[in-house]
Amino acid sequence: MSKKIEILPDLASLIMRSQQIILANIESAIKERGMFTIALSGGSTPKPLYEAIATQNLPWDKIHIFWGDERYVPPNHPDSNEKMARQAWLDKVNIPAANIHAMPTLDGNPAVSAAKHEQELQAFFQVKPGEFPALDVVLLGMGDDAHTASLFPHTAALQVTDKLVTVGNKDDSQRLTFTSPFINAARCVMFVVAGANKRPALAQVFAPVADDFTYPSRLIQPQGELWWLLDSLAGSELQP
Repeated sequence: MSKKIEILPDLASLIMRSQQIILANIESAIKERGMFTIALSGGSTPKPLYEAIATQNLPWDKIHIFWGDERYVPPNHPDSNEKMARQAWLDKVNIPAANIHAMPTLDGNPAVSAAKHEQELQAFFQVKPGEFPALDVVLLGMGDDAHTASLFPHTAALQVTDKLVTVGNKDDSQRLTFTSPFINAARCVMFVVAGANKRPALAQVFAPVADDFTYPSRLIQPQGELWWLLDSLAGSELQP
């Protein structure tokens, strides 16, 4: 694993740097393998990033979109990560509908949907059950409780190591989420984190010793590159 930490002066710089890294990965992946795969994150921070990428002239037919997690709500629901990404990015570009691999949320049962998406991923990446394919980029945020994707502290999802997708729980709200081993199989994982409220969690995630199940972002140790891109409010206490 190659771990890189960059602290950017403000949110605009954070978004610009995130876009640079993603565009570089798009170019190299398509050059090497003929396509690019990315798992998107939800939340407010990546929205301007998606809007920026939407302005680029890219080979959209070679780009495949996934989501690292999703709330178990219909795709047109205000809380849907898919809806946010479509409005900010995907609806604005000429990407084939078949290249958008949204998590299914209409089965009435999150466990059924998780199993269905698992099969979809296995078919797309041509892997057998128990194998973890490598996405080119997994984009992640982090909550002030150190959760990432829908891997929340002290929840059952943290202990799932034999699947690509599982059910995530936060209070009474159900989610679908990639598992930590699937995220860790990626060629590049990017945390994009902003805000002073993230400092206490970051201190624990970067501490030499802390409990992974209390601070789930510690579980993310990919085989490829790991980027921590922070604005100055989030990263000020990590600066040398």
